[in-house]
Amino acid sequence: MPGLRGLFIPGPTNVPDRVRRAMDIPMEDQRAPDLPQFTLPLLEDVKKVFKCKTGQAFLFPASGTGGWEAALTNTLSPGDKVLAARFGQFSHLWIDMCIRLGLEVDVVDAPWGEGVPVDVFAQRLTADRAHKIKAVLVTHNETATGVTSDAAGVRRALDDAQHPALLFADGVSSIASIDFRMEDWRVDIAVAGSQKGFMLPAGLAILCVSPKALAAAASAQSRRCYFDFADMARANKDGYFPYTPPTHMFRALRASIDLLNEEGLDHVFARHHRLAEGVRKAVQAWGLKLCASEPRWQSDTVSAIFLPGPMGSRSVSASPRWRAASSVSAIWAISMN
Repeated sequence: MPGLRGLFIPGPTNVPDRVRRAMDIPMEDQRAPDLPQFTLPLLEDVKKVFKCKTGQAFLFPASGTGGWEAALTNTLSPGDKVLAARFGQFSHLWIDMCIRLGLEVDVVDAPWGEGVPVDVFAQRLTADRAHKIKAVLVTHNETATGVTSDAAGVRRALDDAQHPALLFADGVSSIASIDFRMEDWRVDIAVAGSQKGFMLPAGLAILCVSPKALAAAASAQSRRCYFDFADMARANKDGYFPYTPPTHMFRALRASIDLLNEEGLDHVFARHHRLAEGVRKAVQAWGLKLCASEPRWQSDTVSAIFLPGPMGSRSVSASPRWRAASSVSAIWAISMN
């Protein structure tokens, strides 16, 4: 078939031509003396997308799942307790990872179609007078159900309870697309992936880590090697990496961030909201319904819809008459093309 083939799934998203061209260069020396002139400003500009000033950005050759593992293993020890809500496939997978890494998980199950139940989190944090909860996990945007959670509300719950737990946010399908304020919300680790809002192929786990989380890494006892913050920080300080980095992806990331900055992040967020509103109105006109149960949960990057009868055959049954859309049935409004 002639021409470019568009991709219409929740992610990876389509890669703009300018970003694709940025990758189409000869291989370069990852130990070249002038590489830091490129990598050091890039790492600082990554932080700006997260709206992070005091923390440190890390680029791991991995998917967002690798970013989850880096966050958990660098800051926590086996047996540590974490608080997390399960309200979709990706929040479920993060919980599953915690369990497999030997963490104790206080799971709050919420209906699929809602987000993090901030009131329940507040109750659990207030009741935890011994501060056994070491981290609180928030899936900021649940791709499977098209739901965005109130990360700022979770920060307020932590503050109201005067609880010292770390706050982690999965922003794989929100960061660079939906307003995310790491510094204002005092998120300790935010995880993104290259293949969604950053408009790249899959292959980079993009993290921002607060000074508090970096300090926690000094005493964390979980085993890690490839994802060790300390190894990465030592090499990054001089603009290099502890193992062969995907320099082509870094060149694409530079082009992606330049596109975001040229449009302006606030304009990017407004565009996503406008497109998402159009999708939501279309779904309503079709006589269908969104998986997000109320407007306050509706995501501006993915609209998951219920499909009638056998049309949603690959998905989890939601009622005798309706089935929740699987990921291939979700509608995205994230393209930068």
